[in-house]
Amino acid sequence: QVRLVESGGGLVQPGGSLILSCAASGSIVRINTVGWYRQAPGKERELVATVGRGGSTSYADSVKGRFTTSTDNAKNMMYLQMNNLKPEDTAVYYCTAGVTSRDSGTSYTAKDYWGQGTQVTVSS
Repeated sequence: QVRLVESGGGLVQPGGSLILSCAASGSIVRINTVGWYRQAPGKERELVATVGRGGSTSYADSVKGRFTTSTDNAKNMMYLQMNNLKPEDTAVYYCTAGVTSRDSGTSYTAKDYWGQGTQVTVSS
């Protein structure tokens, strides 16, 4: 079984920065894809950033130029660097990863996993 645990959320003033971390644990063979989502109160979950199989990244227009996602495959860690934060960035942020894990012997599973979410509040 694979588990994703997020950290790094908190309260920050407008214009400030935060780094969200997402630690993957378990019998991980490979992290194939990464995604960061957010959900503000009363709104639908929104895709913020992705990392594709080849390492290519994409961002929602609302965060482009301010947010950067990265992955440390050796440590099974994923990061979302958020700069110049705005009040409208306030939301619960979730990481998700497409992971190939080893079940037993030569048996493998490819599956998407989600973190528990971390609150980011941007307010003065």
